[in-house]
Amino acid sequence: MDALQALWIAIVEGLTEYLPVSSTAHMIFTSSFFGIQENDFVKLFQVAIQFGAILAVVALYWRKFFDFKRLEFYSKLAIAVVPALVLGKLFDDPIDAVLGNPIPIAIVLIVGGIVLLFIDSRFQNPTITTEEAITVKKGFYIGLWQCLAMMPGTSRSAASIIGGMQQGLTRAAAAEFSFFLAVPTMLAVTTYSIFLKTYAQSGLKGYELLTQNSNNLNLFLLGNAVAFVVAILAIKFFIGIIKKYGFKPWGYYRIIAGSLLLFYFTLGK
Repeated sequence: MDALQALWIAIVEGLTEYLPVSSTAHMIFTSSFFGIQENDFVKLFQVAIQFGAILAVVALYWRKFFDFKRLEFYSKLAIAVVPALVLGKLFDDPIDAVLGNPIPIAIVLIVGGIVLLFIDSRFQNPTITTEEAITVKKGFYIGLWQCLAMMPGTSRSAASIIGGMQQGLTRAAAAEFSFFLAVPTMLAVTTYSIFLKTYAQSGLKGYELLTQNSNNLNLFLLGNAVAFVVAILAIKFFIGIIKKYGFKPWGYYRIIAGSLLLFYFTLGK
């Protein structure tokens, strides 16, 4: 993977991480389109650049994240992230196996799009408009919903937003809490991928792959910087879209994108 390819993957990550369209699916398809050979470093890169997207949320909502007087905010996120941590560890190997097959991911992309077409009509009487009104219990249930995103193509953002709306949150409140929940979730995933996980092909830890040569480290830094900037723009854009139009535009996008990708990987490639 060269610098230009890494740049494109980082742009895709920044654009899609907080949208209900599955950043994992888009990065896999982008890698395939550019003919990037899948290896341990590429797998690590696609996960590790989520750190830049994490920092985008912290930068945009820094007052909330650094208001240490509001311990309930931190406790809600801590409880909500537990299901993903436990199940993510248990299903790490099966998830890796699915990541190597783009066809089921494209199918999940389409199915998720159909679901999004009907979400707005399903939850029409929300009662919770702010994060402060979300209880720890509701936060935990949203965390359970987030676990659906362990199937690549589902979208962590979509799963947690739908979970939030099922718990009575407005679209905007559900989206914002999804952003907040992404921080401990992706921080845990990134930390595990860099410091704890041993990659099958090389037998190396993530940090050993990053420091294996200067090119790997430079690509890692470039990817995170680009993902950070692009994610800030994407978050602001997404909030405006869902307030005005709801989730139908993203549903149609997923169906079209998933169908094109399914055709590409079954007939066109």
